[in-house]
Formats: sequence, C-alpha cells, structure tokens
Amino acid sequence: GLKIVRLDEVDSTNLYAKSLIGKGEELAVIALRQTGGRGTKGRQFISEAGGVYLTRLKFPADFPASQAFSIMASASVAVCKTVERFGLSAGIKWPNDVYVQGKKICGILIENTFSSGKVAASVVGIGLNVNNTFSGELSSVAISMREAAGHPFDREEVEQVLFEESGKLFPMPEYLSRLEFLGRNVVVICGEERIPARMIAVDEKGELIAETADGLRAFAAAEVSLRPQ
Repeated sequence: GLKIVRLDEVDSTNLYAKSLIGKGEELAVIALRQTGGRGTKGRQFISEAGGVYLTRLKFPADFPASQAFSIMASASVAVCKTVERFGLSAGIKWPNDVYVQGKKICGILIENTFSSGKVAASVVGIGLNVNNTFSGELSSVAISMREAAGHPFDREEVEQVLFEESGKLFPMPEYLSRLEFLGRNVVVICGEERIPARMIAVDEKGELIAETADGLRAFAAAEVSLRPQ
C-alpha cells in the first residue's frame, strides 16, 4: 500500500513531502501540528492541534500540464466530500477555498513540478479544521467542523475519510456543482481595479469566465480575487 509518514509536529507537510520527491515514491505525510504552515501566495496558515494536516505526493503518469487545475479542483472536492460525510454542507469559492456556513474550513496548497508539458510530480497539501476553535478576528473568517456542528469529531475518523478522498481525481462537474457564485453577480478584484461581472463558468485551465461590460473575459486565479456583489 501507500507509504504513510506520521508526524506529531513538522514545519510543513508540503515541505516534508517535497524533500522526498527525489526518491520517486508516492506517499502521504500526516501531521498533528504544523509550525510553518503556508497558504497560497505565501500567507501563513494557522495549524493548531485539532486539525488534520495531510500532504499527498503523487507522480501522475502522462498527465498534461494543461489539466493541472483538475488536481486543485479535486482537492477542494475531497474536502467537501469529507465534511459532507460528517453531515455538514460545504461550498467552493473559486479557485479552491472550501466554505462552511460562510467561513473557510480548510487550507489547500498544491505545488506541481512540470517536465516537458506534463505534471511530473504533484504535492497536494490539505489542512482541515476539525476540532480546533478560533477566537478574535480569525473567528469571523475561519471555522472548524466542531464549531459548525456544535460537537467534536473523532479526528482520526475524519483523517481516514480525507485520506481516501484526497487520493481521487474527480470529474469537473463535481467541482462545478459545489461552486459558490456560479451564475451570480460578482466583483472581480484585479489590483486596484474592481470589475462588476456575472460568473459564467470555470474552464479546464481553472480560469474564471465572467460576463463583464466589455463582454466575456477570462481571469486567472493568480491575478484576481472574487467577491459577491
């Protein structure tokens, strides 16, 4: 079976997995706590005990770089399916934030290595808030399964489900069906610019297709963020 590395504490499960890429062996790294967890765009990711911090190192066979977004989309769906299995409903805010009751329940960081137009290695990191509690300003933006449901969960049980789901590649409709703001009016924030638009779709590359005053436009997740109107 798949090699699983279990750690009480680590700087970051993604960094740990990346250090083992050279061995060429698929594995999972699971930690109880991270001291240097990172989110997208290098932001700090709070990783207290009580969450599940899981990274999978995959070496996809013959996987076109143009389809790399499906790896990120699948990680978001895996989190949704995990919390849904425990009775909570979840939605995805493009590109990959998973929200429960209007607050963020996890952090996802995907780091792919490309070689001649293909994904050579993929590091899929997921930090899921299970039994942690948030106070202060964090409590207005972050939530855990425990806070959402009003009772604690068996962390190992949640970890097992997330481990299973995170090993799958889901078809795009699984992602699109959970996408918040689809078909709704949004504001696309691009630097200083605020662009009112209607969210039409997300394409295979993961770009947001939106109807603006200037017609249909495609936006890359690295360049813009999204707010409801």
